[in-house]
Amino acid sequence: MTDHQTQPYAGPERVFSGVQPTGALHLGNYLGALKKFVALQEDHECLYCVVDLHAITVNPDPATLAQQTREIAAAYLACGLDPEKSIVFAQSSVPAHTELTWYLNCVSRMGWMERMTQFKDKAGKDAQRASVGLFDYPVLMAADILAYKATHVPVGDDQKQHLELTRDIADKFNRDFDTPNFFPLPEPLIKGPGARIMSLKDGTKKMSKSDPSDLSRINLIDDADAIVKKFKKAKTDVLGDMPETEAGLKDRPEVDNLVGIYAALAGTDKQAVLTEYGGKGFGTFKPALADLAVAHLSPITTRMRNYLDDRGEIDRVLKDGAARADTIARPIMDDVRKIIGFWRS
Repeated sequence: MTDHQTQPYAGPERVFSGVQPTGALHLGNYLGALKKFVALQEDHECLYCVVDLHAITVNPDPATLAQQTREIAAAYLACGLDPEKSIVFAQSSVPAHTELTWYLNCVSRMGWMERMTQFKDKAGKDAQRASVGLFDYPVLMAADILAYKATHVPVGDDQKQHLELTRDIADKFNRDFDTPNFFPLPEPLIKGPGARIMSLKDGTKKMSKSDPSDLSRINLIDDADAIVKKFKKAKTDVLGDMPETEAGLKDRPEVDNLVGIYAALAGTDKQAVLTEYGGKGFGTFKPALADLAVAHLSPITTRMRNYLDDRGEIDRVLKDGAARADTIARPIMDDVRKIIGFWRS
């Protein structure tokens, strides 16, 4: 698959991203995504979505889905997203997401979809029994982005393949309907410290809200005692004290992960951390890391709990955000229908 866009996209720069309302957000979500969301809102037009349509590919409990959506919105706000600067909304509140998904389904190709590694990972050996929605997940992701003509998407490495598919779908739509540059080919925003935070129990696996062990992650809702306990129990290795250089982190994934977390929280790099703690034992480093995490996360936890106690304010933010998002998407969808050739009276 190759992009064929020959002229630069002339529309405004716009950032889009979203988080699923499945499970509690954790330190990896904060350092890998939310912290960057907050920084981007200062000089970009940003839309940050709670992607509840994606969530139903994994059979969520209907009794809790709305509250989980509020919890993600509360985390957004607690981490510093300003609803006056960024548009914060629930995906299902804006009809353009589902409508555009169907149109893009008719542009996308089965061969493209079959190469998506995340479906293979999630479906496992039972792919024939997986839902069509799970298989089609990347097209909905493309629609999420293109419904607003977003030009940039802050994504982790595990979503980069889906963003490449979005570019291919956008490019094929533009070529199929002879509308050069109608949809932009969105660019990934991946760089920065803390982009990939690993499990506290296994440094080879990404920190995940779906991991059955709560000790594998630092939840944003965890209190100080829980954070200290989890870092104390975090896996290291039997190879000795902290290394003094980054080269010494090779083949020590758990230690590398903890150093990376410290660096991301402190706003520094791994070598600076090792210069301070190299040669010292984990009995010194782990408490220092826990103290840093508590200092950084406790204000977020407090704000998040306050928001969760004010359901009306969260609902107000989501309702206002949905209206503003729809205002952007509506004229784009009007143009899409005209381009495709649908009848209108």
